[in-house]
Amino acid sequence: MNLRQLRKAGRQPELPLFVELADAAGPADLRLDSLLRVLPGQRYVGRGEWRGQRVLAKLLVGDKASRHFQRELKGVHLLAAQRQATPRLLAEGLAEGEGGWLLFEYLEEAQGLNEAWQRVEDEPLLSDGQRAVLGEALAAIAGLHAAGLWQADMHLDNLLRHAGRLYVVDGAAVQAQTPGRPLSRERVLENLGAFFAQFPAELEPFIEELLVHYLLVNGEHALPLEALLKEVARVRRWRLRDFLAKLGRDCTLFSVQRGPMGLRAVRRDSEALLRPLLAAPDALIERGHIYKTGGAATVARIESCGRTLVVKRYNIKGFAHWLKRFWRPSRGWRSWVAGNRLAFLGIPTPRPLAVLERRFCGLRGRAYLIAEYCGGQDILARFRPYLDGAPPEEELLALERLFAALLRERISHGDLKGNNLLWQDGRWLLIDLDALEQHQGGARFERAFAEDRARFLRNWPTDSALHRLLDQRLPRAADARTTEE
Repeated sequence: MNLRQLRKAGRQPELPLFVELADAAGPADLRLDSLLRVLPGQRYVGRGEWRGQRVLAKLLVGDKASRHFQRELKGVHLLAAQRQATPRLLAEGLAEGEGGWLLFEYLEEAQGLNEAWQRVEDEPLLSDGQRAVLGEALAAIAGLHAAGLWQADMHLDNLLRHAGRLYVVDGAAVQAQTPGRPLSRERVLENLGAFFAQFPAELEPFIEELLVHYLLVNGEHALPLEALLKEVARVRRWRLRDFLAKLGRDCTLFSVQRGPMGLRAVRRDSEALLRPLLAAPDALIERGHIYKTGGAATVARIESCGRTLVVKRYNIKGFAHWLKRFWRPSRGWRSWVAGNRLAFLGIPTPRPLAVLERRFCGLRGRAYLIAEYCGGQDILARFRPYLDGAPPEEELLALERLFAALLRERISHGDLKGNNLLWQDGRWLLIDLDALEQHQGGARFERAFAEDRARFLRNWPTDSALHRLLDQRLPRAADARTTEE
């Protein structure tokens, strides 16, 4: 096929894919063996072979192909001119009305820093492993800044380890202020803010310490911590809004179908696994292990394609109940948004995989939420032996971190009974998120958080040693004001 035909290949073209390209030596087929990133009708990035050489190919099609091609090419040339380590551009071409292509040397066995981070992200904060990954990234960013460049989309997947060096990729996001001269302090703070905003907010107290890795490479400016933290907070708010907007939109992360008879949103990486379940959820619920049935919700553990999942069906109890529910977002949708919100903010919760709403001419009926299964004990069972004593310190510290995260993000749960906190892999996971809310106003949040805290403590008798201990150790709503001041 040619680039014009590739535009119509969709999200999952059959592999291997043969695309005819032409350079000064004449036409030749590029064979794509795997695809790394696809924006249907716009961009196809993958590994393959061209003229007997392994390459990483970027194929740009569609109405904006020429603009995207020029932007990518400009970024690649900027990196090369300023002697920044980046994969060598082997060939490129642009056919007006069809598309553009860039072929880079393929770095065998290269590792993205994001993969390296995933291996250490669950370690204690700023462990040696985390410090090594972040320090390596900050040194690379500092090298760009010292050369007058920055990458507008700076994330760890755009930094590759290969043969003892760190390579910068994705030239389309590379921009220049004055090539060869260090960036201004304002631009540095903006770019570093975007970088740090991608990591858990719990890392913020360590940012000043981490900046040493940056300053050792580029000490052109003093970097005021307060200004940097404000930029981090600003970008973090923007990233959350952008992510939540994708939950109901067909995109790289989510497959979304909506119409007058229903809504289906599913994580794209789980779409094939969940297809049988989404086609007939009630049948699989009936064959599963029922935790709760009847009333407003039915909860079941099921097996699907070798994986254990939890399905929560939000029932319609009758006509009067339907009249209250059909016109507003379903509880399934609210839980889908809440679970993804928590996951994005780094607050532990079982990973939400899909949501399904039944509709009739746009009027909502039953809804289904599908999530990964968590087999941990709830906090009532976990703390039962310690009613007159103290639970393990590890579990108390994890509980303090959970409440501190809710306080920091101004999140109230709405029903913090003991069954809704599960212990797994050294963390307390929140479940049953129908009433979860992230607040804008401080006063309203403080009331909601105080109610959550009081509801949580009511899980144990007020005269018990455990109740007194938890009351002493858990943060209070007033602590939010102290932190802000």
